[in-house]
Amino acid sequence: MKVIIDGLRKAFESRVRLGIMSALAVNDTLEFTALKEYLDVTDGNLASHIKALEKEEFIGVKKSFVNRKPNTRYFMTKQGKKAFEEHISALEKLIKSQK
Repeated sequence: MKVIIDGLRKAFESRVRLGIMSALAVNDTLEFTALKEYLDVTDGNLASHIKALEKEEFIGVKKSFVNRKPNTRYFMTKQGKKAFEEHISALEKLIKSQK
C-alpha cells in the first residue's frame, strides 16, 4: 500500500489546488477571474493557493494589460504537469487496489 501512496503529492491535497490543477490540465491558460468563478472561492483564498503552487513551480503566471486593465493568466508548467499526472495515477492505483 505504501508504494501506491508515495506518488500522492501533498501540494494537491487541497480541494482548491486540485481544482486549479485540473482546470489548467485541460486549458492552456486561465485568467484569475475564470479560476475564481470556476472554483467558487474568494480572491484571497485563490491567491494563497496559487502562490503555494507557484512556489512549487507547478504553475506559472503571465501578466499583461488588456485595454489598459491588468490581466493575469496562469498555466501549468512541465514540472507541474508531470507531478499532477503522477498524482492522478497514484489515486487511480489506490482506487483500483481497493476493489
